Amino acid sequence: MIHECRADSIENINGNTALDIHIKERGIQKTDIVSVKHWQSASGEYRFSIVTKADVGINEESIFSQVNDLISKHSPDYTELIRTQNEKGNKNLLVINPADIHIGKYSAEKETGEAYNSEIAVKRVIDGIHGLLEKSKGFEIEKILFCIGNDVLHTDTPYSTTCKGTYVDSAGKWWEHFEVALELYIKCVEILRKIAPVDCIHSLSNHDYQAGFHLAQALKAWFRKADDISVEVSPAHRSYYTYGENLIGLEHGDSAKIDRLPLLMAQERSKEWSATKFRYWYLHHIHHKVKHKWLDGKDFIGVSVEYLRSPSSSDSWHSRKGFTGINKAVEAFIHSKKEGQIARITHYF
Repeated sequence: MIHECRADSIENINGNTALDIHIKERGIQKTDIVSVKHWQSASGEYRFSIVTKADVGINEESIFSQVNDLISKHSPDYTELIRTQNEKGNKNLLVINPADIHIGKYSAEKETGEAYNSEIAVKRVIDGIHGLLEKSKGFEIEKILFCIGNDVLHTDTPYSTTCKGTYVDSAGKWWEHFEVALELYIKCVEILRKIAPVDCIHSLSNHDYQAGFHLAQALKAWFRKADDISVEVSPAHRSYYTYGENLIGLEHGDSAKIDRLPLLMAQERSKEWSATKFRYWYLHHIHHKVKHKWLDGKDFIGVSVEYLRSPSSSDSWHSRKGFTGINKAVEAFIHSKKEGQIARITHYF
């Protein structure tokens, strides 16, 4: 009866009903619909309340069909690079951390004072990588730690929502954002590996809890044949990295309270804790600079905790709430094997 009333003819009900048009515009498949409620507004417009399957938010098969098409255009074979290094120089780790990129975020300049979209996000990150490398030329870089994840994607579902279902302003399709982010990460790693071997570590985050994990897995598969590139992907909320006397902890910054992080590091990495002198947490999520330091004894080096800046602009919600005017940047850190963090590098936009 509904079909007969809402289509011009029964023969046309499979392609042009208001419901068909509604779900097509939103990228919803009929096979994912569990139930539908129909009604009409006072003005006669059709309204639908659609309930989909619980796991429809991220369809892994659908995602990777797009990724496979992307990968098929480029054979990920990477031959060994010969890098020129000063054997007499002190070896250092370069930590590059483009935090909270939010690919897919949309901000209209007329409303917020500054435009932001995927194209701007990609340009800022690439420009930032080049800027950070240029400013780090005075140091002998032995290895690079490239921090990935941390809300690289703005949404986690086809409905422009975060993992928890919070609606956010976005532009473009969710799968377009995924492809743009993967291409961005690939380009970043290819730039960085010209300097030194690259270790990538993924951090789970609140905007793209699932999609970001899948993105990191795709990046890992892409560089599977590169001996000088590693990609660590884990469902753990906290990750750790050791370099000489340095123990580095990575977390998005929205989970464990900040005053718990030092003892969590000591508990979860007790051997590395006892074997290192310099310990750091690099956090994200809040998009601006905050620094804390704990000392675990008068003559002992403790744990430094630092939030990182973001290259992304404020969207409509942040602008309304007054969370704007913060310096946009990408940041890097130089860690000496024996002296800990010896330099901080910032590239502003």
